[in-house]
Amino acid sequence: MSDLSLRQAAGALGAYVSGIELADVAASDRVYQQVRQALVQHEVLFFRDQHVAPSVFAAFAQCFGEVLDHPAYVTTEESDAVQILESTAENPSKIEMWHSDMTFMTEPPSFTLLQGKIIPKVGGDTLWASATAAFTSLSPALQELLLPLTAIHDFAHGFAESLAEPGGQERLAPAIAQNPPVEHPLVRTHPETGAQSIYVNPLFTTRVKELSPLESQHLLELLYRHVVADEHTVRLAWQPGTVAIWDNRSTQHKPVNDFFPQHRKMHRVTLRGDKPN
Repeated sequence: MSDLSLRQAAGALGAYVSGIELADVAASDRVYQQVRQALVQHEVLFFRDQHVAPSVFAAFAQCFGEVLDHPAYVTTEESDAVQILESTAENPSKIEMWHSDMTFMTEPPSFTLLQGKIIPKVGGDTLWASATAAFTSLSPALQELLLPLTAIHDFAHGFAESLAEPGGQERLAPAIAQNPPVEHPLVRTHPETGAQSIYVNPLFTTRVKELSPLESQHLLELLYRHVVADEHTVRLAWQPGTVAIWDNRSTQHKPVNDFFPQHRKMHRVTLRGDKPN
């Protein structure tokens, strides 16, 4: 086992990890602690050349928390912890907006992991944004305005396209029933670092509770643009075997769907989180 090495990927967030394999993290508490510290610090980590089976990928993921199911995705035959995200010419990806995973839940995910399986020859990158850096770069006056506010997040809002498909209402009816709209603080405090971040996203957030509809609309539009400003982001060009793990509590991400009609297949594990504060 080699020593962990980090190479910063961008100014605001992100780092490439080398010197270790995914299996090393599950085998050594020392290595796990190093990776977790790096993950919390850099918010998203990238591992290259990790051509491992779903069972190994799942074991790595489970070092960081309890697996969380997703109502809209199927899983691999080898491990029901590993979901399959696949985009083909016949069934292209529908999610194109910036978001933090599953903020429609009372206790949204802590971390998400993706492993590249089938990668387009051209395109198909993913972008991440640091909502922590975005909050820090706001003026003190705007920070003060945001701190007491609450936002509404809604599963149905995020899956509107799927619901509009033939049979979509029936297929997703159980998920809608299990996930009514929820309220989260507009500014979230990270449970491990104490850092504050902007906690709204255009995929799942519908309004700011304390404001009028017009005020809410304009404030959310400002925050959505601000979070994803270039200086707050990092971009990953996928390769087969690349693994990314990121902190949903302080980041947003966006797939770049510029690879149609090429085939893209990813494996994903999502980990249970806690109630935002």
